Amino acid sequence: MQSPELAVEEMKRVKQEHGFAGVQIGSHVNDWNLDAPELNPVFAAAEELDCAIFVHPWDMEQEKRMSKYWLPWLVGMPAETTVAVVSVLFGGVLERFPRLKICFAHGCGVFPYTVGRIEHGFNVRPDLCAVDNNNGPRSYVGKIWSDSLVHDREALRLLVNVLGEDRVMLGSDYPFPLGEHHPGKLIENMPDYTQQQKAKLLWENCRNFLGLKNP
Repeated sequence: MQSPELAVEEMKRVKQEHGFAGVQIGSHVNDWNLDAPELNPVFAAAEELDCAIFVHPWDMEQEKRMSKYWLPWLVGMPAETTVAVVSVLFGGVLERFPRLKICFAHGCGVFPYTVGRIEHGFNVRPDLCAVDNNNGPRSYVGKIWSDSLVHDREALRLLVNVLGEDRVMLGSDYPFPLGEHHPGKLIENMPDYTQQQKAKLLWENCRNFLGLKNP
């Protein structure tokens, strides 16, 4: 990703030669957030190729105040994912590439819980927040995807309520310890979800995100 032209060539190779439905990228690229203009060719290619993008957090602060209690993974990762989400929305990435299919890991970080704060900040300080895009973050709800890896019924319910039941898909984080040890168990055990809603979260939304056909 630090060499966008090479990233584009690799995306074309795995999509066209090997039939990959999508690729995974990090939440930033060195000093670039995901709104960096240098990354426009990558997103343009993904849109043209109908190649889905999954964003996973990485490179969290691990020293000083973050050196204890596994904080980089428990706190840093959700924060890092939220930075990626807000950078994409505030940076107008989806204005430039409206057909881009992009999914953020771990329940979109803390974005579903803080979207009100983020939207309020956008409205009261446009001089700081609306410098690259005049459309508020709530206008993109329903246009981004998330996985379901939140480990909590109420968190999953909030995520689905904010993004929409068509925009959340099963996440496992396999094989890492923060993953769901029985993938899909949280969704299957949601007492108020219908079988149709569970099917969407377990597989249908992922199929649509990846552009896969029914077997």
